[in-house]
Amino acid sequence: MNNLKLIASDLDGTLLLNGAQNLNPDTCSYIHELKKKGIMFFASSGRQYFNLQNLFAPIKHEIGYICENGCMSFYEGARLNKDTLNREAGQEIIKAVIEREGFEVMVSGENVCYIQPKNISFYYHLRDTVKYNVKVIPDIMAVEEDYLKIALYHEDGKTDYDYWHERFSGLCDVVTSGTEWIDMMPHNVNKGSALKHVLHVLGISPSECMAIGDNDNDREMMELSGHPAAVRSARPQIRAIAEIETDTVEELFRKILCS
Repeated sequence: MNNLKLIASDLDGTLLLNGAQNLNPDTCSYIHELKKKGIMFFASSGRQYFNLQNLFAPIKHEIGYICENGCMSFYEGARLNKDTLNREAGQEIIKAVIEREGFEVMVSGENVCYIQPKNISFYYHLRDTVKYNVKVIPDIMAVEEDYLKIALYHEDGKTDYDYWHERFSGLCDVVTSGTEWIDMMPHNVNKGSALKHVLHVLGISPSECMAIGDNDNDREMMELSGHPAAVRSARPQIRAIAEIETDTVEELFRKILCS
């Protein structure tokens, strides 16, 4: 891995383990040292740009971002890509989630996510636990901004992926994003498509890139990278495509810094 120039890492379930919502105290220091060594870091997540910048506040200007599962990416304050979901398809999805008992729906805009919560605890979860920039509106169908993606949430993790995939795979790409979330994405938009664009813009080849993940929404970026890595708690199908396994991302950072 002596030719490594960029590391893209998933957050929830990978860099953030066991439901953690804050980084390990040493994580930012490791990323800073990696940059000094000539290795860029990209946070690659289903989360929004606002949230990721807050999460990496001490080094937020030193890293890049792949946000909303690949719908947007940023580096040095510049937006590198933006992909949106067809509005008609999005409204059909929103209606279906609203009608399904036990499910909440969230519409992702560029700087804010919109919700019309069935239970106010969903708002508090997003605002206080996940720390999103979130706006409650009386009619989520009235959101005028372009839809980046639409996410559905089930507090108990009973997301019923097979049902949603069968119902909406013709309208969008349906991907799991953590244990409680399913993301409805524009077709062929994912972390891998965003990472491919990032590498092209920065003049970095896939062989010079490492991608670290744990879940199915990390598959495309891991398959693109020359050095796919997974945490040992990852799903079996994700561990199967990794050439490197690690207990924690920080452990892998230490090995890279010492190599």
